[in-house]
Amino acid sequence: MADEIEWMRLTAEELRARAAEDALVIIPVASLEQHGPHMATGVDIILGTAVAEETARRLGAPVVVTPCVWTGLAEHHMDFGGTVTLDYASFAGVLRGIVKSAARHGFKRMILLNGHGGNAEAVAVAAGEFSIEFCIHVAAATYWHAVPEVIAPILERQAGLMHACEAETSLMLHLRPESVRTGRLAEAHGPHSTRVEGQPTGLALRRSFKAISASGVIGDARVATAEKGARLLNAIATRMAELLRNPALWA
Repeated sequence: MADEIEWMRLTAEELRARAAEDALVIIPVASLEQHGPHMATGVDIILGTAVAEETARRLGAPVVVTPCVWTGLAEHHMDFGGTVTLDYASFAGVLRGIVKSAARHGFKRMILLNGHGGNAEAVAVAAGEFSIEFCIHVAAATYWHAVPEVIAPILERQAGLMHACEAETSLMLHLRPESVRTGRLAEAHGPHSTRVEGQPTGLALRRSFKAISASGVIGDARVATAEKGARLLNAIATRMAELLRNPALWA
């Protein structure tokens, strides 16, 4: 089973062997939430898992991917319905339990690979705390923040990945087209920022998406295509694997 990357498809013995090889554990972290009028609520789960698994396949080193943490911090989507959210203590507790379990089995390198914007700050804080608590290396990355340089050139109307947007919709058309209601794409657009006028990127003030975007979309999904989605997934996973292969990261 040397080529198998999924934790849940490996035996306990095989996982102990991966730990002995100093395998990297990739923990996809996502959310279950509204994604506009045109997409199912599982977008972040599907995309986060795909990015994690495709990154693992490109690493060329011992690696294992856990099942996705499917719920996170999504209070800002609750007004639309269809959303499940945790508070920070519960979310951090789930992540802590997963990392602690893997550490007890001998794994010493992990990354919380995040696929939901509302989790970004939380996973960074949690990774720092776990690194100290368990005396191992725990990294955190929100994938579009980590590799923006490979995303922007593929998009027509956006500078980067937003929400239920050109990028996410393209990825879903590639990976799970049945979860995209193509008949509603004409409605799938909104503002290109969650910040009010004059609010810099360094000033955080989260507000309900319903107050920002009537559609629940940030960006413009009307020009999404499956071909863009395939290119995005390949570019993101290839670049993430390059970053994670850097030995200085884990020294």
